Amino acid sequence: MANMSYCRFENTARDLQDCVNAINRGETDELNNYEVEGLKDLLDLATNIIEDKEYIQEIIQNYE
Repeated sequence: MANMSYCRFENTARDLQDCVNAINRGETDELNNYEVEGLKDLLDLATNIIEDKEYIQEIIQNYE
């Protein structure tokens, strides 16, 4: 199910934190092909976020 637009960033941040915690706890020994592809996608998305960091910071500053 897709996130509702009013809480997409909040829900996604919570889910991403869960993924980061799983990686840090070493819960990656028994990933299936779908999970490996998802992990690759996460890495690509994280790279995109870092590349857009300044723009994202501007958006955040506009709300503070």
